Amino acid sequence: MSRSNQAAPADPIAIAPGRLSRLGGPPRYAMILAYDAAAIATSLFLAFLVRFEGNIPHERMAQFLRCLPLLLAIRLSLHLGFGLHRWSFRLSGLHEGLRVVYATLMGTALFATSFYFVQRAAEDVSLGPPRSVIVLEFLLTSSLIGAARFSFRVVGRWGVGAFRPRSGSWVRTIIVGAGSAGDLLLRDLQRSDEHNYKVIGFVDDERVKQGATIGGQMVLGSPDDLPALVQRWRVEQLLFAIPRLSPDRLRRILDSCSDLKLSYKTLPVSFAYLNDRIGVSMMEDLAPEHLLPRTPIPFDVEETRRHVSGRRFMVTGAAGSIGSEMARQIASLEPASLVLADINENGLYFLIRHLQRIHPTLEVVPEVVDIRDSARVTQLGLEHRPHVVFHAAAHKHVPLMERNPEEAIKNNVLGCRNVIEMAESAGAERFVLISTDKAVSPSSVMGATKRIAEMLVRQRLAVGSSTSMRVVRFGNVLGSAGSVVPLFKSQIARGGPVTVTDPDCRRFLMTIREAVGLTLVAGLGEEGDLLVLQMGEQIRILDIARAMISLAGYVPEREIDIVYTGLRPGEKLSERLMSENEEQRSRTVRDGIVAVKSAPPPGDLEERVAELASLAAKADRAGIIACIGRLIPDYAPPTDASTVIARDEQGNSPEADLVAAAAEA
Repeated sequence: MSRSNQAAPADPIAIAPGRLSRLGGPPRYAMILAYDAAAIATSLFLAFLVRFEGNIPHERMAQFLRCLPLLLAIRLSLHLGFGLHRWSFRLSGLHEGLRVVYATLMGTALFATSFYFVQRAAEDVSLGPPRSVIVLEFLLTSSLIGAARFSFRVVGRWGVGAFRPRSGSWVRTIIVGAGSAGDLLLRDLQRSDEHNYKVIGFVDDERVKQGATIGGQMVLGSPDDLPALVQRWRVEQLLFAIPRLSPDRLRRILDSCSDLKLSYKTLPVSFAYLNDRIGVSMMEDLAPEHLLPRTPIPFDVEETRRHVSGRRFMVTGAAGSIGSEMARQIASLEPASLVLADINENGLYFLIRHLQRIHPTLEVVPEVVDIRDSARVTQLGLEHRPHVVFHAAAHKHVPLMERNPEEAIKNNVLGCRNVIEMAESAGAERFVLISTDKAVSPSSVMGATKRIAEMLVRQRLAVGSSTSMRVVRFGNVLGSAGSVVPLFKSQIARGGPVTVTDPDCRRFLMTIREAVGLTLVAGLGEEGDLLVLQMGEQIRILDIARAMISLAGYVPEREIDIVYTGLRPGEKLSERLMSENEEQRSRTVRDGIVAVKSAPPPGDLEERVAELASLAAKADRAGIIACIGRLIPDYAPPTDASTVIARDEQGNSPEADLVAAAAEA
């Protein structure tokens, strides 16, 4: 049996408070108060004994017996008032220690005051104990009461518990951040039996803290010193306890430690300021989302709820990554009904089951539909009469659409037109198209078809549609089915290599929840036909790959290779969220959202779309590329689209590279 699976031996130090903790209610309180009474009586007797040098005169013994009942009554009453009988021996801290001091000090003051007035009334100074006895009794009582309260923690921290792993072998750990969050995390680690972290010390950027001791552990240096510290102390784990650690700083730390085999965990930001709740159980694995080059963009959930509550919604492409997250967020905001449309019946089935389990009273309607079927789409709208339609259905993989441009036309252009017409015929109040940064100066068929879909929306606005039309455009979404994260995870799990198209390839990135939350805010609340989600600076895909390898506990390019496959036709080194003309006509409407006054669509849009439909029906790929070029002047197609899927020298199709390219797009 492996060491990690063996049961840890019972700790006799931990058994005693454990048994006492299982004894609850009045019996427990009575035992604690009985000990306190014995400690108070012993302290008073020892105070007399010390005062009279080990030989208490007969008259002073009578004085002791006369003082003891009053002292017990005062001190035990204060112990009840201060709640010292309701004591947690395992979780006591500074606040509880101050309660002991306050209660003992107040008891001494009341005891001395009582005898002062009694002696004055009786005009007999011999009734009360000597002042030195009162002082000695205070010191002894504080010591005995405090020792009983904190001895279990002291012994558990510095005694047997300090040398015994909680479960399995120790994991030597450094806490990054020596602030209040780090201090609270260390304290939770010290008193918890549910981990096997052995904290070696802290690192922190503040020079004033370096060399200081916090909770018995030294601040060993700054995060820049981590490589040397990890090697010196044979560290295996870093715990990040810095609220709102900047992604740039986090990336620098990971990069400096990339040659070391480490594991990483962090505290969720939402718990970083709830000081009394920070603990080891809240630690979570660092993820690529923590590396985004900006702070998360907030959005007002209650404002969105006002736009959603009581209204009927339809989401196309509901089984996809964006569509399913949109369905989950809308379902949580109390809509009247939610229609989920997708051709993927398997994904739709599992999504419906999930929503029905979480929102059993919500009317959720699954509809298996191909948006290329105009009659079926129209029938769907007339049946459900949605107030708002979110159109997320699309083919989105760049290399696959370069290979199959006719399918991109059928789904992304003609399918979008069908859904727009359905929204108008059903009397929908609002139609929202989910678009992509690849529609800006497109170099791929996928980006070009999304650009044409945007034109179709603007055309309906130009003719005065009764349905309010919106386009929401954003970049790549981490964790979606087409993002690099699941691809890299699977490649790392197989032992590599991790495939990256180009070391300088950069993308705009945001989380699914953030993208969908802002899409709901923009699509439902803002005015303007084109709304762009601001996503900060672009981040190198290579940096994501290296970070994910490090987070998995491997050394990049030593234990897991990184292979550069080269850009595929239709791909760019970097993307833009707006063209130069759009930037000139843009304005920020709120944090994270920019409204753009779009240019009018081409006058011959309907004729070009009809031509594209005809060419797609005949699978005339060269004709499709030429027609797109006439419709979108800044479209820059690959020089030879026929080489998108090539054969290697052995005649094998590089399927893995194709999937990698699709995901990275």
